[in-house]
Amino acid sequence: MKEIMFLIEDDPEGGYNAQALGYSIFTEGETIEEIKENIMDALRCHFDNEQDIPRVIRLHFVREEILTYAQNAEGCFA
Repeated sequence: MKEIMFLIEDDPEGGYNAQALGYSIFTEGETIEEIKENIMDALRCHFDNEQDIPRVIRLHFVREEILTYAQNAEGCFA
């Protein structure tokens, strides 16, 4: 079974960016539904024959979160 994986990341200016692993396929979208549609369009543009498009398309959502570790003057965590 042929498959392809896309990394989906939040765009700093809003929306999402998608990049295929192992292929030069990039796209973006404002919503999850739009990014899915744009990925399908990008696949149709990238592969010459529809039969070559992988049947399984995995979406791996990458989300970055930042935690701070700080103590105040009394030694309590803020």
